[in-house]
Amino acid sequence: MSEETKPFADPGPLGLAAFALTTFLLSAHNAFGGGTTPLLAFFGFALFYGGIAQFVAGILEFRNKNVFGATAFTTYGAFWMGLATFVALILFGKVPAAEIAPGLGWILLAFAIFTGYMVLFASRVNLAVFVVFLVLELTFILLFVGNFNKDAAGTGLVSLGGYTGLLTAALAWYASAAGLVNGMSVHPILPVGKPLWGETPAAVPQARVSGAHV
Repeated sequence: MSEETKPFADPGPLGLAAFALTTFLLSAHNAFGGGTTPLLAFFGFALFYGGIAQFVAGILEFRNKNVFGATAFTTYGAFWMGLATFVALILFGKVPAAEIAPGLGWILLAFAIFTGYMVLFASRVNLAVFVVFLVLELTFILLFVGNFNKDAAGTGLVSLGGYTGLLTAALAWYASAAGLVNGMSVHPILPVGKPLWGETPAAVPQARVSGAHV
């Protein structure tokens, strides 16, 4: 195989790590409120790590012919960049106060819909990735309902969604660590579990987000 046709190294661990850290920062704000964890602590990381770095991981997954990883990482990378832009518009006074909570509610509802079918297809990747998407879906549901209910950060369903978001981040960090160390090893070190249903395409290692080793 020539250098031009060799696939890139697995970008999955990077994409998962970027998603995990940014989710952790925003979820801490949602869970504990702005007095404990100011919202803007996540802003730069939403742009550069959860946003750009994760988006780049998704583009590299296209090169590796991993349609699931490419779709997931580019979408959630764009989510973080879009959310950071929305926060910037709020700070510049371009979003009326009465529109902030319902605006966030509609954004989160849209991503809950997307994540809903990604949960189903994540079950064809491995158990670790499936659990990440399952808890992420619960997080989006709690947050969009909480925002439509106008719950503030640290209160009501937004706070509960923050706690499930913290769990999502922890699970994504584990999946990232597993993909990283298993990719460096002859034999798997951290288990990620088998796909829950169906057979993936012939090129099984490419049909994953990260950590195909069981």
